Amino acid sequence: MAQKPVKTSGGREHFASRMGFILASVGCAVGLGNVWKFPYITGQYGGAAFVVIYLICLVLLGLPIMVMEFSLGRGSQKSIAGLFNALEPKGTRWHWFKWVAIAGNYLLMMFYAMVAGWLVNYFFKTATGQLEGITAEQSIAITGEMMSSPFQMVFWLVVVWAIGLIVCSFGVRKGVERASKFLMIGLIILIVVLGIRCCTLPGAEAGLEFYLMPDFGALFSSLSSFGEAANAALGHSFFTLSVGIGSMAIFGSYLSRDRKLMGEGISVAALDTLIALSAGLIIFSSCFAYGVNPDAGPTLVLQTLPCVFAQMELGRLWGSLFFLLMSFAALSTVVAVYENIICFGMDEWGWSRRKSICINGPLVLVLSIPAALGFNVWADVQFGMFGGIMDLEDFLVSNNILPIGSLIFVLFCTWKNGWGWDNFLAEADQGKGPRFPRFMYGWLKFGAPVLIILILVLGWLPKFIS
Repeated sequence: MAQKPVKTSGGREHFASRMGFILASVGCAVGLGNVWKFPYITGQYGGAAFVVIYLICLVLLGLPIMVMEFSLGRGSQKSIAGLFNALEPKGTRWHWFKWVAIAGNYLLMMFYAMVAGWLVNYFFKTATGQLEGITAEQSIAITGEMMSSPFQMVFWLVVVWAIGLIVCSFGVRKGVERASKFLMIGLIILIVVLGIRCCTLPGAEAGLEFYLMPDFGALFSSLSSFGEAANAALGHSFFTLSVGIGSMAIFGSYLSRDRKLMGEGISVAALDTLIALSAGLIIFSSCFAYGVNPDAGPTLVLQTLPCVFAQMELGRLWGSLFFLLMSFAALSTVVAVYENIICFGMDEWGWSRRKSICINGPLVLVLSIPAALGFNVWADVQFGMFGGIMDLEDFLVSNNILPIGSLIFVLFCTWKNGWGWDNFLAEADQGKGPRFPRFMYGWLKFGAPVLIILILVLGWLPKFIS
C-alpha cells in the first residue's frame, strides 16, 4: 500500500511507496550480468540443476548482506558517507571504509555508463534499420566500427551521463523512484513480450530444454566440474545484488520502518532472479531456433543476437525491443549509482542536491572518458595482467571493492566492536513481515567472512595463473 511521502526530522526524503523502494533496489541489482552472463553459466553448468545451487548461494550470502546494507542505511538515515559515523562505537575507525566505497562507485560509473551507451546506441541502430539483414561478419564489423570511433563512444556515454543526472536532479520521489518504476515496469513488460515471442519460435524447444532441464550428470560428472559450477554460482549470487559499495544502503536510508527488511530483501532478490531467468528464455530459445551458438558477455549482445534478429520475421521490431530492454536494465543501475555518488556529497559535506550534481556530474564525465578512449585512441594503454583501462576499472570494482565492502558490512553487523548483531536485528525486524533468521548468526559471523575471502582470492588467482 502506498504511503504518504515523508521526510525525517532531519529533512531526509523518503520513498513515496513500498513498490518504489523495491523497484529502485531491483533496478540497482538488475544489471547487464543478468542478461549476458547468468543465462550462459546456467546453461553451461546443468540448467535448472545450477539454478538450485545458485539459489542456495543467494540465500547464504547475497540476500543476508543485502539486508544488512538496507538495515545500515535505514538505521543511520545516511548514505555510505555517514552510516558508519552514525552507528559505530566511539573510538573505532569503521568509517574509513567510506572512502573506498565511494571510490568504487566512481570506478563503476567510469566504465558502466559507457557500456550503457553501447546499448542505447544499438537500440537506435536497430530501430532505424541499420542492422537489418546483417551477417555475422557485418555484425562484428559494426561493433568494431563503434568501438574504434572516439566520437561514437564519447557521444553515447554523454547521453547516458545526462540521463542519469537529469533523473537524479529531481530528487528521490520525483526522480529516482519515478524513473525506477518506469524503467523496471517497462523492462518486465518487454521481457514478457519478448519471452512469449522467442519461446514460440520453431526450434525453440531445444534451447528451452538445454536451459531449463536439470542435468545433474553434467553438474556432478567430476569434482572439478562441480567446483567450477559452485564457484560460478557463488560468484554470481554475490555480485548480482550490487552489495558492497553502499548502493543498497542508500535506498535503505530512504525507507520507512513500516516493513521488516528480510521480506523486502526477499522481494528484491526474487524479482532480480526472475528477470535473469527470463532473459535466458529469450536468449536460448532464439539462438537455438536459428542455429546460433549462444556466447556470454558483450559478444552475445552486440554481435550474436543482432544476427538472430536479422533472420527473424519482424526482426527490426523484436531487436529494437530487446535493446530497449537492455538499455532499461543498464540505465536503472546508472541512476542508482549516480544517486549514491550525489548523496555522498550531501551527507559528507552538507551540500545541496544541486551543488552535489554540479560538482560530481562533470567529475564523473571527465573520469569516464579514458575508458571510452581505451578502445581506440588509448588502445595501447595496458596495465600488464590487468589488461586495458576498462578491464582494470572493472577488476578493481568487481574483484576487490565489492567483496571487501561486503566483508566490512558483515563484520560490522556481527562483531561487538561494530554495530553488533543485536542492533542489526533490532533495526531489520521493525515493522511487518518475516523476521531475519536468528540461526544465521554463527554462519554470518564465522562462515560468510571465510567465503567472501575465498571469493576475493579466486578473483585474483586467474591473474597469476595467466
